[in-house]
Amino acid sequence: MAQKNETSVLILSLLITLGVIGGGWWFFKQNNSFTGNNPQSSTDVPNKSQQPKPTTAIDSLISTGNRLLITEGSSNNKETAVTALNKGDYEQAVSMLEASLKTKRNDPEALIYLNNARIGNDASHTLVASVPISSSVNTAKELLRGVAQAQDEINQNGGIAGKLLKIAIADDGNNSETAQQLANAFAKDDSVLGVIGHFSSSVTLATAPIYQENNLVLISPTSTSVEISGASDYVFRTVPSDRYAGNALAKYLLQTLKQRKAAIIYTSESNYSKSLQNIFKTEVLSSGGEIVAEFDFAQPNFNVADIVQKARQEGAEALILFPSAAFPNTVNNSLAIIQINNGNLPLLGGDSLYRPETLKITGESGKGVVLAVPWHILSHLDSSFPQNATCLWDGDINWRSALAYDATQALAEAISINPTRQGIQEALSSDNFSISGASGNVKFLPSGDRDKAVQLVQIRSGNRSSFGVDFVPISLRPFSAIY
Repeated sequence: MAQKNETSVLILSLLITLGVIGGGWWFFKQNNSFTGNNPQSSTDVPNKSQQPKPTTAIDSLISTGNRLLITEGSSNNKETAVTALNKGDYEQAVSMLEASLKTKRNDPEALIYLNNARIGNDASHTLVASVPISSSVNTAKELLRGVAQAQDEINQNGGIAGKLLKIAIADDGNNSETAQQLANAFAKDDSVLGVIGHFSSSVTLATAPIYQENNLVLISPTSTSVEISGASDYVFRTVPSDRYAGNALAKYLLQTLKQRKAAIIYTSESNYSKSLQNIFKTEVLSSGGEIVAEFDFAQPNFNVADIVQKARQEGAEALILFPSAAFPNTVNNSLAIIQINNGNLPLLGGDSLYRPETLKITGESGKGVVLAVPWHILSHLDSSFPQNATCLWDGDINWRSALAYDATQALAEAISINPTRQGIQEALSSDNFSISGASGNVKFLPSGDRDKAVQLVQIRSGNRSSFGVDFVPISLRPFSAIY
């Protein structure tokens, strides 16, 4: 009898021990997943002006709705929704986010959190959108609009293989070190199936080894440097590489403008800028043209006022601007050059100058400037995407939104084929993979690149932007790169 009692005590002790271990493992998993639902008790709920305390500094840069990452112009309803989400009150969160979007329809963070709140505690597929909120909030919003629209459409149509799509937003600040820390955090969270980002080529290149090592797919809508081609089996992009833009601009200079001598202004600090410079220069020289001068924004003696005069003295017949959005001073200096030039020399540039500020600041002096961009809304008016986007966001969207939409849809399609990290990579790499996206057919080359021509646009008189000038597509035969 005593032996039987001892056996019972041993069994009971074993069960208690297993329970403690199991509970500890559950707690660990909940607190090491930034996408997990871990509502606080009512005594710990922050008020409208408070944000939940992050476990680590990196946690404070990631949110599925538990904290605001875009605080600029935040509504009371949106802040109340965040409080509700931290309580696990999804019904109130949905109500508050719907109310917020009625007054501010173009808020992508609110729409993403709304769709996440509608999921509640249900099983879902998770993707992360890593965008440069703290360094360029407008660029981040442009990218998030594409992601949010894709998520909204996917979930309205029943999700992916019966599971809805959850989006986590991360603020990498367009900083390589921060992005690397975030990439490691994404990799450690087993619920994350893929990442949309990063913004600049240098950040994408810095994080590529991490995604490769952890078998986690990254699709960038905006990183264009040729160095990214083949950098990792797990890095793809929906934006054409600089090879397409550089070649298109060179051919426009030589074949359309009939000019053969150009001066290039670029920045040696940027992978993107150097990539465009090299491609453009190679194409011009190989086609019988001449680069008469090169000016580096990064040079300590760089003087905006002298550039146009020096270029003309060297015999330049056109100015080529390749600033980088990662270095705002290069964009500002480019706008100053456009104003000083005042239409005297033909001026061509990359997509970093495709922004409202270019139209607003340069005005009449910017007329005639030609830029190479991946996509323009006026070239796709027969597509459902721009029509749906204009209705959803109450205004036009640009190429960053379109290609972020394509990246999200591509990942969703790959998840539907095989919802594992390696399975997603294999699906995207397949010769048979193809989807119809905002910018046309989305299919990837073995290098992870997208085989797609760019669109040339020119600044002309117009009222679409409210600045008296607009970016207008140039009707040209698409220029494709030769691999």
